[in-house]
Amino acid sequence: MRFFETSFGRSYDRTFVLVRLRGGGVDGWGEAVADADPYYSSETTETVWHILTEFLAPLVVGRTFAEPADVWPALARVRGHNMAKAAVEMAAWDLHAKQLGVPLWRLLGGSGAPVASGVSIGIQDSIEQLEDRVAAERADGYQRIKIKIKPGWDLAPVEWLRARFGAMPLMADANAAYTLADTDRVGALDQFDLMMIEQPLGYDDLLDHATLQRALRTPLCLDESIVSPRVAEMALREQACRIINIKPGRMGGFLESRRVHDLCEQAAVPVWHGGMLESGIGRAHNLHLSTLPNFRLPGDIAASRRYYAEDLIEPPIEVSPDGTVPVPSDGPGIGVAVDHDRVARATLRHTEISSS
Repeated sequence: MRFFETSFGRSYDRTFVLVRLRGGGVDGWGEAVADADPYYSSETTETVWHILTEFLAPLVVGRTFAEPADVWPALARVRGHNMAKAAVEMAAWDLHAKQLGVPLWRLLGGSGAPVASGVSIGIQDSIEQLEDRVAAERADGYQRIKIKIKPGWDLAPVEWLRARFGAMPLMADANAAYTLADTDRVGALDQFDLMMIEQPLGYDDLLDHATLQRALRTPLCLDESIVSPRVAEMALREQACRIINIKPGRMGGFLESRRVHDLCEQAAVPVWHGGMLESGIGRAHNLHLSTLPNFRLPGDIAASRRYYAEDLIEPPIEVSPDGTVPVPSDGPGIGVAVDHDRVARATLRHTEISSS
C-alpha cells in the first residue's frame, strides 16, 4: 500500500515463504519472516527455501511428534537458520491446536485477551509527512507509535513529534544504525521521554549496549541481538537492555520465544512483540503469543490492511477503536482461514514434500 523504510533502505513489496503441514485431516500454517535481502538478517527468502526443502523437511516429514514442543529439538542438527526453522515449528503448533480443536493461545499458555497494539512507522521523505502518518495512525486507535531512526533522521523528527503530539507513548528503533561513537547523539534522545530506544548498536552486540545503557536514562530494547534464550540470559546478566523484543519468527518459533519470555518474567524485565511485516498468517501467530503474561507493552501487531491491499487470510485482522487487536477466534489453531485462491495467485514457486 505504501513504502516502508528503515536504516537498511526502502521497500515497496514483500515476498513470503509459507509452510503448510498436513496431518490428521487438517493443515497447519507457518510463515518465514526473512526478507529478500540479507540486511536485517543473514537469512533471506532464498536461503529459507533451500534450508527448508533440503534439510528441515526431511527431519519432520513422515515423523510422529507427541507435541509441537518436540519439533524444535528435532531440527537441532541444522545450525542457525532460525527463520526457516520457525516456519516449520510454528506451523506444527497451529497443526496440533487444530487437531485438538483448541485455539493456539491455549496451547502456548496465553490468555486469549485482546492485545494492545502499537504501530511502526518507517522513515519518511519529510518531517511533515511523518506528522501526517502519525496523526493517521493515532486516529485509527493505535496506542503507541514507533518511528524508525538513523543518523541524520533522529533528533529532529522526535523533537517535532513531541512538540505536535505531547506525551503520547513514543519509541525509536535504530536497527543497529549507530556505534558507541554516537553515544552523545543517542543520549540526546533522553530529553524526549521515550518508552525505549530499540537496537541502536550492532546486531550481534551485547557489551557495547551494556556500556551505552549505563550512559542513558532511556531504556534500551534489544531486538536483532536476541537470537536465543542463552543470548537473552547473557543480555540480562550484562544489563545490556531493560526491555526485550520477542519475534518468534526470528527466535526459531514458539518454544524458544516462551523460554525468553519466562527468563525476562523471572528477571522482572518486560517484553513486547515486534513485527516483521508479516502477512495475516504470521500476524495471527503473533497475536496468540502476545497473550502470554509478560508481554506488558503494546506490540507491533497492526491491522492487516495497514500493509497489504489484499492479505492472505479471512477474516482480516483489525484494530479496535480502543487500540487493541482481538485474537482471532473463528476456529482452532491460529483462528483465521487461509484464502487459497489468493495464495495461488501470489505464488511464485511451490513444492510438496511427502514421506511416500
